[in-house]
Order: sequence, then C-alpha cells, then structure tokens
Amino acid sequence: MSVGNQGDPGNCPNPIDAAVLADYWLAALAKSEEEAVEEHLLGCDGCGARLTEVIALAGGVRNLARKGCLRMVVSEAFLKRAAEDGLRVREYAPPPGGGVECTVTADDDILIGRLAVSLSGASRVDLCFCDERGLEQFRLPDIPVQDGASSVVYQESITFAKAAPTTTMIVRLVTFDEAGSERMLGEYTFHHTRSLPGPGAW
Repeated sequence: MSVGNQGDPGNCPNPIDAAVLADYWLAALAKSEEEAVEEHLLGCDGCGARLTEVIALAGGVRNLARKGCLRMVVSEAFLKRAAEDGLRVREYAPPPGGGVECTVTADDDILIGRLAVSLSGASRVDLCFCDERGLEQFRLPDIPVQDGASSVVYQESITFAKAAPTTTMIVRLVTFDEAGSERMLGEYTFHHTRSLPGPGAW
C-alpha cells in the first residue's frame, strides 16, 4: 500500500477504503494488513482525517448495535462485551436444515441466532430472510465471515422481535461459485412465538 501525499487531505493517490479503515479501527485486520495501514496513515493526513470520520460513524453504529436495534452479523467479541456490560443476551442455535422454537421477553436486550455452517472456501456469503413458504423477502449481501469459521452469529433487531407476531422465518446462508451461480450453505427455521402483549399478539 503506497503512502499518500502529506499535508493535502484531498490528494491521496491511493486512499484506503472506508471498510478497511473500519476493520483497522476494530482490530479485525490481519497483522500484515494492519501494519500496511499504519504505515500509510503515518504519512497521509487525508486518510487520517477519513479514519477520524470512520471512528465517529463506527461509534454511532456500535451504540445502536449494543441497544440491539440493528439486524446484523456480530462477532464473539461483541457478545462477550455485551455480557460484560450486563446486557441480557437471548440466543438460539437451530441445526442446519432444522428449526427451533423461539421467543423474546421484555427483559431481553439482544437476540442472537447462531447458524452452524462450514465457510471453508466461501469468498462471499449472503444472509437471506424468507417467509414460512420459503420465499425470500430480503437479504444482507456479502456479510463479514472468516474462512474456516464454524458458524455465523446473527443479531436480530430486538425492537422488531418484541413487536413481531407469532410467525415462522426461514434464514438461509448462500455463497457463489466462480460463474456467479448461487449455492446454499445452510437453511435454518425460526418458529417465533410472541410472548409480549400488544397489537401484534395473536
């Protein structure tokens, strides 16, 4: 990675991608990548300024994530910090191809689905959400995964879950071959039972 021009924030010939800056701040880069970013930042005021912006944005996202409001993929470190901070984490782990009965209570802060899967060789993975008939409703494309990992840890929005009626949701992890064809890595069914009173209760 080349070093940008010093003293000119808008004139870096090789700016660091914002996603790489975010991974650097979260200590998610490999050692060699981290060292390359640090070397670049030492000589580039422009990318240093962008890192400051990324830190501010990451702080806002982290606060939302800790409140359980976001539907996102999280790390084991995130769950450990949440537990250390006294947050109540409710977790479900359906087997691949199987399902699990689940619910959420008023006292829960974070809702987790642990999806067991082999990610060996998967360069891109999408997380797809389907209705009970298996029809896809939306997806999270290109989620962060580690090659060789044995699971994906998915955080459901606690706000959504507490308001959701009794329903069934099917979650799929898919990857793509060199030709761009989609291949399913795993399918997981969540049978949600509403336990809170309100308009969504059946």
